[in-house]
Amino acid sequence: MHISVVAGHPAQAPQIIAVILAGGQARRMGGGDKALRMLGQTTLLECLVARLRPQCAAIVISANGDPRRFEAYDLPVIPDSTEDASGPLAGILAGMHWTATEHPDATHILSVTADTPFIPDNLASRLASGTQNAPHPIACASSATRIHPPVALWPLALKDALKAFMAGEDRKSVQNFASRHGFVAINWPIIPYDPFFNINTPEDLEKANELVLSGLIID
Repeated sequence: MHISVVAGHPAQAPQIIAVILAGGQARRMGGGDKALRMLGQTTLLECLVARLRPQCAAIVISANGDPRRFEAYDLPVIPDSTEDASGPLAGILAGMHWTATEHPDATHILSVTADTPFIPDNLASRLASGTQNAPHPIACASSATRIHPPVALWPLALKDALKAFMAGEDRKSVQNFASRHGFVAINWPIIPYDPFFNINTPEDLEKANELVLSGLIID
């Protein structure tokens, strides 16, 4: 179950830890780490980190494999914490486990996919506002009536519930888990651009670079 709202005044969100989901295999882009592809003069990951730093108490990268490929960013890199599982939920669960250990005062994690470099600078605060004004514990970003379940604010209180959910057949469905516990969708406008534009193909990356060159993207 979910409801949709347009959030009002943002709330402060000092106890939120950002988890960048960088575990995708980028098959439609020829493989490799999508997060390390160039966007303008920097990488997708660097763009995302710059937007997240002012919003959250800390940032962690969720990715399997050799963590040294991200060492230039000086951020913790955590692998999935479950066997035989992949996808955004595995990274979200790993982020919850890491946060509970490393930041025990944190109440939520903010999950963001590594291929959405244009996220809003008020993402964390507006999602937090949405959970305060709604009866549901999870807040998902949306734009143009489309919900983006991997870009969401998750209470750490759901950690055990998520671990149990991932033992079932629907363990890869972010939206099914969110629907089971209830979520509110917080909508953003798509003019002059969709802040949740995600890069899946070389053509998408070209469009993203065109947006950067157009001057519409404001750091």
